[in-house]
Amino acid sequence: MQKITVEFDSQGLKIAGHLYLPDGDRLPAVVVGHPGSGVKEQAAGLYASKLAENGFAALAFDAAYQGESEGLPRGLEDPAHRIEDLKAAVSYLTTRPEVDAGRIGALGICASGGYTLNATATDHRIRAVATVSGVDIARQFRFGADGDQDPAVFQGLLDAAAAARTAEARGEGPQSFPLFPATPEQGRELGGEHGFEGVEYYCTPRGQHPRSTRAMPWASIDHLALFDAWTAVPLIGDRPLLSIIGRRAVTAWMGIEAFQRHTGPKRLVWVEGASHVDLYDKPEYVDPAVKEIAAFFAAA
Repeated sequence: MQKITVEFDSQGLKIAGHLYLPDGDRLPAVVVGHPGSGVKEQAAGLYASKLAENGFAALAFDAAYQGESEGLPRGLEDPAHRIEDLKAAVSYLTTRPEVDAGRIGALGICASGGYTLNATATDHRIRAVATVSGVDIARQFRFGADGDQDPAVFQGLLDAAAAARTAEARGEGPQSFPLFPATPEQGRELGGEHGFEGVEYYCTPRGQHPRSTRAMPWASIDHLALFDAWTAVPLIGDRPLLSIIGRRAVTAWMGIEAFQRHTGPKRLVWVEGASHVDLYDKPEYVDPAVKEIAAFFAAA
């Protein structure tokens, strides 16, 4: 298997990726989207490398404004551009001589689960779509990871986003907010076990990466307020969907809603014992998930 550093365009921005290639030609291929705040070297790269071991050309890439990809302000979460990035990744794969352009699938992890469903809905080149711990990041900000957040919290974020725009207009420079508290323990105090695991993965040796986003520009909140990842799901039509969800994931309600909205062939796989973040990197959960994903795309 080879890992090749690649670059492609997405709406005028250079996107940095890693293409994992097994031996052979006319390979089936999978585009792999990373979680919110993640980079291609983390969960997306892990899944891509394992899919390559199963015979797929697999492309993991950094979203625009993040990682090694271009775009300012750094760390911006722009759903429309994230969806375009996925379509641009599909376009890039169609140019590779090793890839069978008629057999391209898409895999979204966490926030990319929502983005990937949207990209699939409107890009008929994607034959099948799978999600792992799939969420609508806009719902997560509006309603909380568990769906039980006081609506006043998001209204407060919109107030802060408006104030940040005013500050930037007055020349005070880019305005952003931290995504993680200082320690995993503080993450647990603020967000329970899900909060603990997020900090542990992104901010400790378990999964941290120097290019992973630690702060988000306030403008992201404006973009997320207007986004709904699940609206377009019925447009996927008769193309198949595989949803993989950890049995202990507090975010499961979002994945279930997306699954229910799909009108075509679909399969929901519960990974026993796994939380949302466990499916990012823990072999006892990742390996069974990859086995399901590889079989799913092979049959598509």
